[in-house]
Amino acid sequence: MATSLFVLLFASLLAPNPKPSASAATPTATAQANSLGAPGCGATDVEFDVKTDGGKHSVPVPDAGKAIVVFLQDDAKFGSRPRPTTRFGIDGAWVGATHANSFFFVSIDPGEHHLCANWQSRVILTGPSRATSAAHFAAEVGNVYYFRARDIAITDHSGAVVSEPEVRLEPVDSDEAQVLIASFAFSESHAKK
Repeated sequence: MATSLFVLLFASLLAPNPKPSASAATPTATAQANSLGAPGCGATDVEFDVKTDGGKHSVPVPDAGKAIVVFLQDDAKFGSRPRPTTRFGIDGAWVGATHANSFFFVSIDPGEHHLCANWQSRVILTGPSRATSAAHFAAEVGNVYYFRARDIAITDHSGAVVSEPEVRLEPVDSDEAQVLIASFAFSESHAKK
């Protein structure tokens, strides 16, 4: 019996992999098309104009059959100026952008989604930078999800950057998100023509 199981297991390892379904191939194709290497990112030639409003804004309750994703740009650890404009993508399309401690939200369908945060233009700092970050998650109807793009550029006392500048896209606890939203501006963005 043990020998039969070993033979079956070994044979399954040698068997050719089946072709992925069209839906499984989509993120890879999107990542190659956008050249940023992340399946959530949109086309590299799309840029946004961003305006922020410092008034109080709250996140709405999701519409029936939908979920909401809130994107926050946190520049608390970005010691250089100017601060980056960060664009956000879902499933291969850009959905908006932020600038300097701001946020926005979008309504989405339930299911698995691929997210991307990317500095819209090159951040002029010495040395290389990591301008793109990605994540994926499964959305459920009626839920609100918070993702923070934490922009990081550590500087020394003279203002010189001492770490590799980077953006990190990470989920944020809803309580922490409320603290950030209370002090962040609301971001409205439109794709440049």
